[in-house]
Amino acid sequence: MKAGLGLGSNVGDRLRHLQQARDFLQSLSAQRWLRASPVFETEPVDCPPGAGPFLNAVVEIEYDQTPRQLLAAILAYELAHGRDRSGGVNAPRPVDLDILYFGDQQLAEPDLIIPHPRLTQRRFVLLPLASIEPDLILAGTGQSVAARLRELPAGGGAVTLWQADW
Repeated sequence: MKAGLGLGSNVGDRLRHLQQARDFLQSLSAQRWLRASPVFETEPVDCPPGAGPFLNAVVEIEYDQTPRQLLAAILAYELAHGRDRSGGVNAPRPVDLDILYFGDQQLAEPDLIIPHPRLTQRRFVLLPLASIEPDLILAGTGQSVAARLRELPAGGGAVTLWQADW
């Protein structure tokens, strides 16, 4: 099953954090299959005052287990790599991993919603995703990633290409 994941970092060596997370996510794929977007630098959205800019990217992996197993793996990774969830929602963090989609599955559980509930509202996710899956129809929306990106209102934080190869 193809799973799309958002990656972000706004603390420390941001690019290194993304590279390590990308390599970890690729290791979860039995086939070691991964597609990665370019890296984009983005203004923080809904973060505390003084939060630094993020580096964001999207990867897609082939994953043979369940969404819940993927969530457990990424939460353990975040914790092991300095993510402190006690700082509140949207606090600065060295690594942030989000399941964006999991094939065409839809889940609505208290701690796991697929597709990601704010995916279609975030330019910093849609722009990298559109670079690897522009024609992907997001489950429950009936829209492609590219179409949703075109319709997204301006604002919500500037997004600029930071590094194409990483």
